[in-house]
Amino acid sequence: MNRIASAFQNGKAFIAFITCGDPDIETTKACVREMAAAGADLIELGIPFSDPTAEGPVIQQANLRALTGGVTTDRIFDMVRELREDVSVPLVFMTYANVVFSYGPQRFLSACQDAGIDGLILPDLPFEEKGEFLDFCRAHGVALISLIAPTSANRVAMIAREAEGFLYLVSSLGVTGTRSRIDTDLSAIIRVIREHARVPFAIGFGISTPQQAKTMASQADGVIVGSAIVKLVARFGKEAPPRVGAFVREMKDAVSARE
Repeated sequence: MNRIASAFQNGKAFIAFITCGDPDIETTKACVREMAAAGADLIELGIPFSDPTAEGPVIQQANLRALTGGVTTDRIFDMVRELREDVSVPLVFMTYANVVFSYGPQRFLSACQDAGIDGLILPDLPFEEKGEFLDFCRAHGVALISLIAPTSANRVAMIAREAEGFLYLVSSLGVTGTRSRIDTDLSAIIRVIREHARVPFAIGFGISTPQQAKTMASQADGVIVGSAIVKLVARFGKEAPPRVGAFVREMKDAVSARE
């Protein structure tokens, strides 16, 4: 069983996101270790990009802080190699197509395999253009994770059928960020996903409270939380890791709770 599949084997999965290098690499490493210890089933590592089109202000600002601080893709790969000495949970990169193109797809995916990265999420990559990266991903054992949005409409079944690793279901229109309410009716999309997908699916975008996480977990195989974690890092800086760990534990408990 690969690591991504194992994340969904023990009930509902809690997936945590963090921007690498915000405020520095050492803090990111400490946060990842805290998240893993607190029960995160899978961790998304954001590689900063200068134009993160899917992100709201919270993660945009985290990207800017990380880039201003001098983080690079090579330093992030070195960080992952070090983390893999003691962190066994699945690790997935979330970044943008231009980051991979500029690094070189073959070189990037080879480095992912060497470092112990299990999957890759590119939110600006149209499903129809995934062939640009798919062969490189498969050659190096890295799942190219597809996204489905409320606007995917008649493409949902096609995307679900071809999904690898897990499916990322976007909860609402717009960019990432915490939301006081998530009102999107996802039931029709979820029915199509359940009918066609061979992999589990997780819901992300806007989830920031234990109650929201519990509600979404009742519909999905997993829940993804990013901006709420990045906000903690922005607020507490180098002192953030234990607070991030406590938040992840609270969210994991909510996701795991039964009615």
